[in-house]
Amino acid sequence: MRKITDMANIQKYKGMTMDADRRILELLSQNFPNISAASTEIINLEAILNLPKGTEHFVADVHGEYEAFRHILKNASGNIKRKVKELFGATMRDSEIKELCSLIYYPGPKLELIKQTETNLPNFYQITLNQLVKVVRSVSSKYTRSKVRKALPRSYAYIIEELLHETPDDIKKQAYFNRIIETIILTGQAEDFIEAMCNVIQRLSIDQLHILGDIFDRGPGAHLILDMLMEYPNFDIQWGNHDIVWMGAAAGNAACIACVLRMSLRYANMTTLEEGYGINLVPLVTFAMEAYKDDDCRYFMPRVESGDAAHTDKTLQLLARMHKAIAVIQFKLEGALYDRHPEWLMSDRKLLDRVDYAKGTIMLDGKEYPLRDTHFPTIDPADPYRLTAEEKELVDKLRHSFLVSDKLQAHIHTMLSHGSMYGVYNGNLLFHASIPMNADGSLMEVDINGTKAAGRELLNHIGSMVRLAFSDDADAAEHDYAVDYFWYLWSGAKSPLFDKAKMTTYERYFIEDKETHKEEKGNYYTLRNDEAVCDMLLDEFNVKGSHRHIINGHVPVKAAKGENPIKANGKLMVIDGGFAKAYHDTTGIAGYTLVFHSRGFELVQHEPFTSAEKAILNGTDIVSSNQIVELSAHRMRVRDTDKGVELQSQIDELMQLLYAYRHGILHERAVRF
Repeated sequence: MRKITDMANIQKYKGMTMDADRRILELLSQNFPNISAASTEIINLEAILNLPKGTEHFVADVHGEYEAFRHILKNASGNIKRKVKELFGATMRDSEIKELCSLIYYPGPKLELIKQTETNLPNFYQITLNQLVKVVRSVSSKYTRSKVRKALPRSYAYIIEELLHETPDDIKKQAYFNRIIETIILTGQAEDFIEAMCNVIQRLSIDQLHILGDIFDRGPGAHLILDMLMEYPNFDIQWGNHDIVWMGAAAGNAACIACVLRMSLRYANMTTLEEGYGINLVPLVTFAMEAYKDDDCRYFMPRVESGDAAHTDKTLQLLARMHKAIAVIQFKLEGALYDRHPEWLMSDRKLLDRVDYAKGTIMLDGKEYPLRDTHFPTIDPADPYRLTAEEKELVDKLRHSFLVSDKLQAHIHTMLSHGSMYGVYNGNLLFHASIPMNADGSLMEVDINGTKAAGRELLNHIGSMVRLAFSDDADAAEHDYAVDYFWYLWSGAKSPLFDKAKMTTYERYFIEDKETHKEEKGNYYTLRNDEAVCDMLLDEFNVKGSHRHIINGHVPVKAAKGENPIKANGKLMVIDGGFAKAYHDTTGIAGYTLVFHSRGFELVQHEPFTSAEKAILNGTDIVSSNQIVELSAHRMRVRDTDKGVELQSQIDELMQLLYAYRHGILHERAVRF
């Protein structure tokens, strides 16, 4: 502990007679009314500063893969199994370790299975409870008792605390410890207690969860992921492009609504829309069956896994018609947005008026291409962007359905309250995709409704714009622009969430020539391989520290082809490894988790997850391989983190309060009980 009586501290604290500083101290003294209270808090904070830093987990591009995402949280990306092996590797067989880990991940269902075959349940409970106490003690060792206490279930908090801080190895307390375990079993609480202990292990194994965007689309469980996150203690989200288009849909942007529906139909994933958010799709079904009844919509057949028994040929045909119907509506709605916002410079993406509907061709960049699908019953060649009366009625109904979905609006509120365009945590700059840059490596200025910004200022401005779309106090014109702007964020060339020359959705559907499908990436994707460029960006976002990094998602890393997720001499890490099943063939893996613990960074590479049922029945786990990215020369403590800076500031203020008490600037008060 530092002495506040030495000359350096006297010089530091004796200036506290200034009125503003005195007012701060008077407010602080309400919580710490005397020297004893202030000193006790300083001792407590100094002790916390010397604990090991908590474990941070970074994941990106989850894309609705609820089962795999949930399992990774339950097993802490393999960290729980590593802890169990460290504790019991010399005394338990691998099969027993696998069973214990399976119990920790899925305690309720696993216990039901065990009860069907176990012949001596009391003995099983006694052994398991003793094992779980050791695991909880291990994962809680880097936290204060106060923090651990907050993670405990209220009904069992006292008993768990007693078990954690006593040990059967202490001969004086052996009977006490053993009797607690015996009484838990005797009173019939063993199963509930085991489940509570397992949940505590899961909760304490990850101190902070960072999600670098794209919770939505492709997989069927985005709504379940957000349900789970709403109950999760510590997490943050950096918005991805797929999140933004869903947020735009929730804000009432009709083009975003059409896009969300189109992508859901493309992957035959209607679960999130219908079961998750209660979106009424009957009007779309009715419209599609009538407008496209004579169309096989062959180029709009959903992408489903081979052997998928969930969809019959009849249901796939229906989904294909719905898919084409909403795609055509999206292209019409896009055109209206580009006309309304010429400042976006996206008129080149108005393609419906470049079609020769008689010949069945389209003119692009001076070249004529045949269309592989020429059946457009709802398009008037003389006015191709006009919605038919039926289409307009359908759009109005769908928009109403999105706006009144309480569940969707609650989830978007979570995205807003825990999310942003970027985050800076413990020397790491997190954002989903890119920072718009010029070819020379300078930051690109982007105009947003008359305001030009670049770099950090740009992302801050976009964050404000996103929130404006959901504000009840916004000016009507500004609110409407903010709602429209979601579309630019989804597909605009200078959007930090897209950053490509164009989005070739129309070309991919209607033109065979793959040259027209190409989407040229922005300069960031090349420049980010340069360590000096990464340092410039880290400076721009005021990221401090000698070991600082940029962490991205968005672009799947083709690990199967030898692509390395670690770039720019370790300054940048791309952790989109393809959580979504749709990407497994491309990446060759099933996602990454980046783990930042007190000794450094580890990149965990996951193989495809089978199912929770197999994990419960057979102890099947995600197969992971670990790559050491960076190790610290010393074990990082809380004092080395952002939280440590905050705690040190509190200590400094309390030291000032001590000085004020001891030199009569403020008077101590007695604490009354």
